Amino acid sequence: MHDFVLQMRMPRVVFGAGSLKQVRHEVELIGAERALVLSTPGQKALAERVVGLLGPHAAGVFSAAAMHVPVETVNAAEDVVQSVDANCLVAIGGGSTTGLAKALALDSGVPVIAIPTTYAGSEMTTMYGLTEGGAKRTGRDAAVLPRSVIYDPELSLGLPFTVTVVSAINAIAHAAEGLYAPDGNPVIDLFAEEGIRKCAAALPRLQRDPRDLGARGDALVGAWMCGTVMGSVTVGLHHKLCHTLGGSFGLPHAELHTVVLPHALAYNAPAVPEAMRKIAAALQASSAPAGVFDLAARHGAATSLQAIGMQRADLDRAADLAMQSQYPNPRPLERAPLRELLQRAWEGARPD
Repeated sequence: MHDFVLQMRMPRVVFGAGSLKQVRHEVELIGAERALVLSTPGQKALAERVVGLLGPHAAGVFSAAAMHVPVETVNAAEDVVQSVDANCLVAIGGGSTTGLAKALALDSGVPVIAIPTTYAGSEMTTMYGLTEGGAKRTGRDAAVLPRSVIYDPELSLGLPFTVTVVSAINAIAHAAEGLYAPDGNPVIDLFAEEGIRKCAAALPRLQRDPRDLGARGDALVGAWMCGTVMGSVTVGLHHKLCHTLGGSFGLPHAELHTVVLPHALAYNAPAVPEAMRKIAAALQASSAPAGVFDLAARHGAATSLQAIGMQRADLDRAADLAMQSQYPNPRPLERAPLRELLQRAWEGARPD
């Protein structure tokens, strides 16, 4: 038993098949009149659909959201927000779009409504990130937390299974680190264990039928729970390492989390055996690090940094960057073991 303080910040949640149609009501509920819809270029058609649902409250579309939230994209979006006099942002898509909305809200305070189409989970956190000059800066601020989140499983029915897998394991990473966070507590542990279980259990069902609406719903609930964990506690080695690698080397976000998580867990495992036991149980595996690795491999995801574009020549620089700022982690960060972690992740070695 240990002492703890719990302060959960959570947006209003609207969940259910077809709940996208509630977007106008959610905008009106917060008293907004002009909502700018944000998306990536690939989801512009979906953003236009939201514009139709918003009716007179629609202020337009900005469809240039990009991975790792480049500051140049944020600046361009800020110009649009001002030009259309938007007093609300509706972000529809994955973590890139939610991240852009958060970056815009950080300075302006414009309220955000998030409509996730993947399992990124960032809609449930006060965390934000910006990439500038090849480095990713992250932080926490209550101003970036969405006011409401619409979870509509129908929006993920067309999500390719390859993306589904890495997105779900990205969500699992949020919960896994919550189980050994220095500011963890029993309530967060329950969220984390059930979130991991739901995400992992949904994958074989979705592999059989990617349009299984029940499985899509379970995965969304799991992602919501995992995101809530990340929003409530301090993250450790895994997330900091992924921010370093993603921002400095331009690696794809969810794929990066999928590759790194087994090795980050293996690094921390000796220091937190009880957390590893809980993760393994939620995965129905004998080992937490191997369980995550096998979950990815079994469902066709990349399991090495090499496979997602990392160059061997960059591993030393990556280790140096990761050592530049210390942060809470169950096992102290040491250069040699961290470099070995990166080597094994680059090779795609299965952890014990």
